[in-house]
Amino acid sequence: MKIRTHLESLPPYAPIEPFEVLSARLGRTPDQIVKLDANENPYGPLKVVREALANMEFPHIYPDPESRALRKSLAEFTGVPAEYLMAGAGADELLDLLMRVFLEPNDCILSCPPTFGMYSFDAELNAARCVEVPRRADFSLDMDAIREAVETHKPKLFFITSPNNPDGSVLDAKTIDELLELPTLIVLDEAYIEFAGENLGASLSRIREVPARENLVVLRTFSKWAGLAGLRVGYGAFPLWLMPTLWKSKQPYNINVAASVAAQVSLEHTDELAKTVELLKAERTRLMTELQKIPYLKPYPTQSNFILCQVDGRNAAELKARLAQEFGVFIRYFNKPGLRDNIRISVGRPQDTDVGYLLSVEKVVGK
Repeated sequence: MKIRTHLESLPPYAPIEPFEVLSARLGRTPDQIVKLDANENPYGPLKVVREALANMEFPHIYPDPESRALRKSLAEFTGVPAEYLMAGAGADELLDLLMRVFLEPNDCILSCPPTFGMYSFDAELNAARCVEVPRRADFSLDMDAIREAVETHKPKLFFITSPNNPDGSVLDAKTIDELLELPTLIVLDEAYIEFAGENLGASLSRIREVPARENLVVLRTFSKWAGLAGLRVGYGAFPLWLMPTLWKSKQPYNINVAASVAAQVSLEHTDELAKTVELLKAERTRLMTELQKIPYLKPYPTQSNFILCQVDGRNAAELKARLAQEFGVFIRYFNKPGLRDNIRISVGRPQDTDVGYLLSVEKVVGK
């Protein structure tokens, strides 16, 4: 027996490990670990969400394959009619679903690194190519190079993130308008939009434009702002012409009962979630101020729940390793094109900033 040939050389995606794995490896309990490596919400789900999960009525019954109640709540939250919306096991499932629907072997997608690594991974998983147009040094887009790549390679899908991961930059309205003029389907990943602009990102999001456009998909998630990363629930708004194919192509029971309940209850308490988001935005400002005081770190401006830093004059890989091993502090390390010797620090609670990063980093590398 032989697996599909292209999978033999496919490099595995490197996921972030959870508390129980880190605890076993380091011999530390979860409360002795400061986890700032995966852009998770350290406050977790709202109390009312936890209570709803503890009192679910039908965990023994298969979930609604169309997630009708959740989509109704999402329609009220986003202002997008439910017929344009689909929920997924995280936005990741919807990324993969789009590629399975559109891509034949050797087709291509377009991406602008440094950015989320799942775009290229899913393309290769589907035997397609990922054509990359690198961002400029300030992480802005090179629109001339993008237009040339679209004309030359004719990508079926163009994945673009705003705010971008890992630097947190937001695309301006003019740039997005220019992208939407391209002859390809624009997939705008707004996983971190709630941390940008005002009113949980509503001032910057393009999701309400989807019904009026034929070439725009907008993806969102509950992982970050709502603290539901472990339950895996996201959603997307898609052009109406695409929906019949998506419905018949997705797994029938892709949103489990717990995820659906947690997401719906979260949407009933967006005012409380907004307060949590504001706490993280305030801590982001404080963390940025403190990081700017450290001479070997160059933090980049961000509108997300993380801060990317260029490390200059120190070994970034050693810094990450020693923080984890000696202090139980986990940050993300990058060393690839466009991200040489960079670290990314998720915004945590005030105590995470004080004890987890700022004090430990001085002990590790000195002032």
